[in-house]
Amino acid sequence: MNTEDQTPLDDALVSTLAVIEAQPLEARAAAYVQLHEHLRERLEGGDVPAQVAG
Repeated sequence: MNTEDQTPLDDALVSTLAVIEAQPLEARAAAYVQLHEHLRERLEGGDVPAQVAG
């Protein structure tokens, strides 16, 4: 991907990764787990309310 194709979300992810990489190893591991969960929720539609069974 070249810089012309980058979006603000790309920039936010790069910034987040830079912050994570600057942390000590143990904190980095926890931060990557948190980032993984956040991205998984977004990809799986976690921001869409679940339908109530009824």
